[in-house]
Amino acid sequence: MRHLTLESGPWCLADPVREVVVVSRIEVATTFWGRFRGLMGRRSLADGEGLYLATASIHMLFMRFPIDALFVGPADDMGLRTVLAVRHRLPPWRGMVLPVRGAAGVVELPAGTVLAASLGRGDRVRLEPSLA
Repeated sequence: MRHLTLESGPWCLADPVREVVVVSRIEVATTFWGRFRGLMGRRSLADGEGLYLATASIHMLFMRFPIDALFVGPADDMGLRTVLAVRHRLPPWRGMVLPVRGAAGVVELPAGTVLAASLGRGDRVRLEPSLA
């Protein structure tokens, strides 16, 4: 198996316990400017899309739409990440969302996605190569 890095996407977010793909297209932002820009300036985030930010906190400044945020720990040897915290329907222009202890990243998703996928604290997810 070849070594996969976050930069070698495209990715999807999967729930391996339920054997479902939560979102089929995850963009990755690992640089300072990529993380800072995030979803700013976009008009929306389509169903089935998301953004992974390699950071423990986010902001909602200059955002035009609400999102769900899934704070995840570092990947283990199997690529699984524990959900450490969930923020549902963060409103635009809310400001800073405080860092989550132990988070290695945040997955930003369309509002309502986390609830629809029945994901919560303690669940395990994985960023997987996407076929989309």
